[in-house]
Amino acid sequence: MNCSKNPDFVLSGLSNDPDKPQLLFGLFLALYLLSLLGNSLLLLAIGADIHLHTSMYFFLSQLSLVDLCFTTTTAPKMLETLWTSNGLISFSECLAQLYFFMVFADMDNLLLTAMAIDRYTAIRHLLHYAPLMTPCRCAPLVGGSWGVAHSISLAHALLLSQLSFDSNQEIPHFFCDFRPLLRFSCSDTHLNEDLMMVLTGLLGISPLLCIISSYAHIFLAVARVPSAQGKKKALATCSSHLSMVILFYSSVFATYLKSPSASHASGELGAAVMYDPVTPTLNPFIYSPRNEDCPNSVKSQ
Repeated sequence: MNCSKNPDFVLSGLSNDPDKPQLLFGLFLALYLLSLLGNSLLLLAIGADIHLHTSMYFFLSQLSLVDLCFTTTTAPKMLETLWTSNGLISFSECLAQLYFFMVFADMDNLLLTAMAIDRYTAIRHLLHYAPLMTPCRCAPLVGGSWGVAHSISLAHALLLSQLSFDSNQEIPHFFCDFRPLLRFSCSDTHLNEDLMMVLTGLLGISPLLCIISSYAHIFLAVARVPSAQGKKKALATCSSHLSMVILFYSSVFATYLKSPSASHASGELGAAVMYDPVTPTLNPFIYSPRNEDCPNSVKSQ
């Protein structure tokens, strides 16, 4: 092996079929632009309408901002690779992309958890919802999430920067990710793999358990509502969030919940596509139609 601390890699992209890059370029360019448009409109609507300045829409605006950054972290390089058939990327570029990818992925995870807590409070403690979910409480929750996301990403990036890698290897992916990188390392990666599994468990399982617990209490509260119309209205406030939770966690676990040294599979790449860019693109279109305030706000602008 030709090992180096600062190697170059080649991203193979989504397909090795020479007839597919142009089709894939058009498809993913459309997805990227749709993501930018949908999330930007949602941010504009929430920021412009004072009636949407509530905790639920505050968390939703943060999710839209994160999704804008999330797709922008990977989509431009993916589109460049598809258009030019040149996926060359330096180690510093790869590490920077991986760092920000982890930050925004962790923020998606933590914001979905915060939104579950918000829905739980709105349904279980309706009379105390406004004084409980104040900006003074929501802002530190989001700020703390940003701090956690950056700290975890920094720890991973620092450990990766200490490894040596086989130069000019082709990464079978459309962005720099842990699993492909660790396969090309000439160094001992046990510490990196252990840290990844532990943090994936903590940031995957713990928030998920919090979400499950919140919805268990929500469903118990809804079951006590006497009228069918009341039950339907209560569940309608959670349906959008629950849809995104299922989509997000199913794609994340399909991609990451196994040993980083396991062999690459096409299913893993497909799950990564669902994880990013498909999920960030769908978020504003799943939330807005089911929250009538958002479309009405956009129309009034």
